Amino acid sequence: MECLVDQLDRITRDPAVMGGKACIRGMRVTVGMVVGQIGAGRSVDEILAEYPYLEREDVMQALRYAAWLAEEREVVLATA
Repeated sequence: MECLVDQLDRITRDPAVMGGKACIRGMRVTVGMVVGQIGAGRSVDEILAEYPYLEREDVMQALRYAAWLAEEREVVLATA
């Protein structure tokens, strides 16, 4: 079975691009920006219309990457 990281071929990290943050295909579009847009209520189609150089699979991989990161780390949340 193929590892999830092997399936994320559109997610790149380069210290010379956006300070080494996870980006889409080496562009200056971070995974965080894409996931943040979804979290703000934007649809995939809206993101694709605003960023015509992105492809649907770019957005899907950004979401899978973010989900994978959330599962891999324990994040301490503030208590109410």
